[in-house]
Amino acid sequence: MAKKVNTKAAGEAASEKTDISTPFSEFVRKFKKQKTAIAALVFILFLVVLSFTAKFIAPYGINEYDYNSIMQAPTSAHLFGTDEFGRDLFSRIINGTGISLSVGLFSVTIAAVIGTVLGLLGGYYGGIIDSIIMRVCDALFAFPGIILAIAIVAILGSGMTNVIIAVAVFNTPKFARLVRGKTLATKNSVFVQAAKNIGAGDMRILFKHILPSAVPDIIVQYSMSIGSSILTASSLSFLGMGAQPPTPEWGLLLSNGRTYMMSSWHITMFPGLAIFATVLSFNLLGDGLRDALDPKLTD
Repeated sequence: MAKKVNTKAAGEAASEKTDISTPFSEFVRKFKKQKTAIAALVFILFLVVLSFTAKFIAPYGINEYDYNSIMQAPTSAHLFGTDEFGRDLFSRIINGTGISLSVGLFSVTIAAVIGTVLGLLGGYYGGIIDSIIMRVCDALFAFPGIILAIAIVAILGSGMTNVIIAVAVFNTPKFARLVRGKTLATKNSVFVQAAKNIGAGDMRILFKHILPSAVPDIIVQYSMSIGSSILTASSLSFLGMGAQPPTPEWGLLLSNGRTYMMSSWHITMFPGLAIFATVLSFNLLGDGLRDALDPKLTD
């Protein structure tokens, strides 16, 4: 009888142990239910792998001219057709994957780091520091993102490095506002006051106690900003202010083909689809992450 009771108690203890969930396991459980976000994540991972392997799997060089196949429609030899110089569009598009992803990732990473630091400082210290940071953010918010990016590139000059700087500048206020709001909501909480009472320094409080509470929101904003950043960078290249020929950047490919839209639809169709699918995937991933990380949403 005692053995049966012990077995039952052990089973209940094991059941209780398995019921204990960590925040990460809870996030994984919720994210698994976001089928659309999972599909978007798989596509993004595919693009990342493609960006590293494009040079090995591309059937032609990005600047391999074939004047006997100028503006040829898609065939088995040229899956996406050829452009006005006979270059293989499929090879150029997959080689441009790394360029577009790099612009999005680098620019948003820079914006996230700078914006997070500014938001923490402004929200925590308040006063003149907060006023200066927020007024600068308000000034940047007064302009549409693409207009602000065009102005910055016009001042700095064309080129992908300046495009990254321009895109980072107009993304920074988004992170600053987001983190500032989270800091204001957290800095007077019990655990922050307890940390102050035991003598914790400001930097320790900011980065160990306040920042972790803002990380879920930062992750969601980061994911969704990458898509808009890729779109903005492609728009700048389309306008001739970003990547320069013969770089196979998607926006530039789209710009090169606009003259031939009526006669050779494929020259603009496939770069446009690449931009559309990538931006949509990052937005869908951001939506899924928001739903999985939001503690207010229950199953």
